[in-house]
Amino acid sequence: MPDTARPFIPVRIAVLTVSDTRSLADDKSGQTLADRIEAAGHILAARDIVTDDRDKIRDKVLFWSKDEGIDVIITTGGTGFTGRDVTPEALEPIFEKRMDGFSEVFHRISYDKIGTSTIQSRATGGVVNATFVFVLPGSPGACKDAWDGILKAQFDYRHMPCNFVEIMPRLDEHLRRSGK
Repeated sequence: MPDTARPFIPVRIAVLTVSDTRSLADDKSGQTLADRIEAAGHILAARDIVTDDRDKIRDKVLFWSKDEGIDVIITTGGTGFTGRDVTPEALEPIFEKRMDGFSEVFHRISYDKIGTSTIQSRATGGVVNATFVFVLPGSPGACKDAWDGILKAQFDYRHMPCNFVEIMPRLDEHLRRSGK
């Protein structure tokens, strides 16, 4: 529920499409996210495409996670079970904290729309270098479900009883304590 007494705070979000076949011109999933991010009043801080390669995916996310102009990274693609689907394998090992609830809620929303086919997605989320990272399937429908059903509210400071925006300043507490 929104608290209208609280101000809206725009968040800087980067979108990474993982695909061997897409370009920015025909990337419907990345464009779906970009459009929704901007329509919600947030800042599209970066957008790119990398191939289904663990090192390229991990390296781009690590690079963006160290950029002070990016608060959130959303990837789309590479969450299935085929041999080229390696996005979770690329990113889960670098998660400082996993967000199991994101996957659970995503599958709940997805189940209502596509039934048991939701089990074919390995959507996940976590934190890397004090940056939220969400790993979404490569379909526009899945991107709509994740944004509309979860991320839009969680990245709205007015959303109550809690939201990601209010905890963002504290995501790096462990880094400050260890002197990194």
